[in-house]
Amino acid sequence: MTHGDESDGGGQAVCEVEREPGPSDSLRTFGAVVQALREHAGLSRTEFGEAVRYSRHTVESVELGRRMPDESFVERAEAATGNTGALRRSAEYLTRGEAGLAAWFRRWARLERVAVSLCTYECRLVPGLLQSEGYMRALCENDVPPLSDDAVETTVRMRTQRQRLLRTRPNTTFDFVVEETVFHRRLGGRQVTAEQLDLILELGLLRNVTVQVMPADSEQHACLSGPVRLLEMPDGRWRAYSEGQENGRLIADPKEVSRIHMRYARLRSLALSPKDSTSLLVRIRGAL
Repeated sequence: MTHGDESDGGGQAVCEVEREPGPSDSLRTFGAVVQALREHAGLSRTEFGEAVRYSRHTVESVELGRRMPDESFVERAEAATGNTGALRRSAEYLTRGEAGLAAWFRRWARLERVAVSLCTYECRLVPGLLQSEGYMRALCENDVPPLSDDAVETTVRMRTQRQRLLRTRPNTTFDFVVEETVFHRRLGGRQVTAEQLDLILELGLLRNVTVQVMPADSEQHACLSGPVRLLEMPDGRWRAYSEGQENGRLIADPKEVSRIHMRYARLRSLALSPKDSTSLLVRIRGAL
């Protein structure tokens, strides 16, 4: 299911829950590699914990596949085990064992919860963070192959939880640029579309949320390659995320991220201002 964000990226599922992940094959495999490299270096779990500045309990949890390591753990563990690159590369494939969250979106979801700034451009559908419950359900109902009732409820519940970021992180900025055509598509019918537009107009009033519409009659465009997503970490580093059908890619390479950042910045300058975007959305809402 590629319903934005989530997979949402949109998408296949969309939420990020604040809890320890259930064990997954990738977590167990990563943990085994950490343990093997630690033992090869002749370090006990306590000694290794001191080297990476994490507790012995955390080291044990990672090695047993019970804990998702953050970027700091990975980088320090690399240094402590000889900088082979094995941990850094294998960490790119880590996934949580959580239902309702597309496997390829899970690492991005973790970063979203600590980011100080998030930027989203969407040309296919309303971004997951802005979706109304009716719109979420309409996306699920249009999924092919059809989802089970349990899968629909899990997706809606998890996406709704993720959406709380807008209100629970008032010091984080959320910027959205969405194609005008997305708002003209009456997915789910008139009532669902009206409720979706009402929610976007409401969320746009939050001080940390900016919504801009990319007009359909624009003769210029900077993101013709598709949707993009960017976020800034507390340490100032930026990450990007690109998603297609049944896959997604977290981008950390500075040069690649810089190019995507340039495109997004140009796109924002071409889109309608927040005020004009609101006026357009109100007109679209009134025409329903």
